[in-house]
Amino acid sequence: MDFFPDDLQKYVEGHTSAEPELLKKITRDTNAKVMMPRMLSGHVQGRFLSMISHFIKPQNILEVGTYTGYSAICLAEGLNLGGKLVTIDVNEELESRVRGYFQEAGLTEKIDYRIGDAANIIPTLDRIFDLVFIDADKENYSKYYDLVFDKVRAGGVILADNVLWSGKVTKPKPDKDTRALLEFNQKVMNDPRVENLLLPIRDGIMMIRKI
Repeated sequence: MDFFPDDLQKYVEGHTSAEPELLKKITRDTNAKVMMPRMLSGHVQGRFLSMISHFIKPQNILEVGTYTGYSAICLAEGLNLGGKLVTIDVNEELESRVRGYFQEAGLTEKIDYRIGDAANIIPTLDRIFDLVFIDADKENYSKYYDLVFDKVRAGGVILADNVLWSGKVTKPKPDKDTRALLEFNQKVMNDPRVENLLLPIRDGIMMIRKI
């Protein structure tokens, strides 16, 4: 995920609004106590997610892939009055930790946190979303995209994380996850129902606007 030299990355972080203290705590805890801490969105990407959410002022947000809750808290910062964020994750081992962070953030009434297979849960969601963030198993990105598409309002935004996959998308002999991301990126490019922009933020974010 390290595309920028360290000095440039530090400059970017130094000229980006600071993280709230709770998010700093989640970063410390995740790095110290949770496997694969690189899955955390982190400072710059987190502020990007918050800013996009503030721009849209969503009534309903869907997140596929909660991990330790950092990105959900960032996205929830821009929720409209009475808005709701549904976040889905398959890892029940992190549930108590994540619920604790949501409670500490004062978001238990705004976040509907569900444990289970997103491919089974998404079809049961009876609401239209203004903003969707996909950040789960890469092999199923195309499936999640198809499942959420009709649940996104016209003009709504889908964000998909890790679409550069540490630069592997440009390398020969791609592995299974890289092939899935290559197929997803091309699927979006070929979809006449959307406009899209691949942003080189952290590990790559595909921003998709439903026309």
